[in-house]
Amino acid sequence: MAVYIDPPTWPGHGRMWSHLVSDSSFDELHAFAARLGAPPRAFERDHYDLPAERYADAVAQGAIEVGSKELLRRLTEAGLRRPKHPRR
Repeated sequence: MAVYIDPPTWPGHGRMWSHLVSDSSFDELHAFAARLGAPPRAFERDHYDLPAERYADAVAQGAIEVGSKELLRRLTEAGLRRPKHPRR
């Protein structure tokens, strides 16, 4: 049971972003994000978008640093992946 974060390499709105996910439950993820002070609007389907300037805060609070592919693998294996466009 852990929360993972990938490097802030995703551009958007003039900033770089990381993804924050849980490998056990959305409850765990929402609780971690709340402790971090991430607003609910930062949650998108199965992850939180976290700006680069909050990356170190997330790691300091216990988020485990992994690459983007590893983050996606852990999210998928946990059964928590919610793709934008479900396969038909």
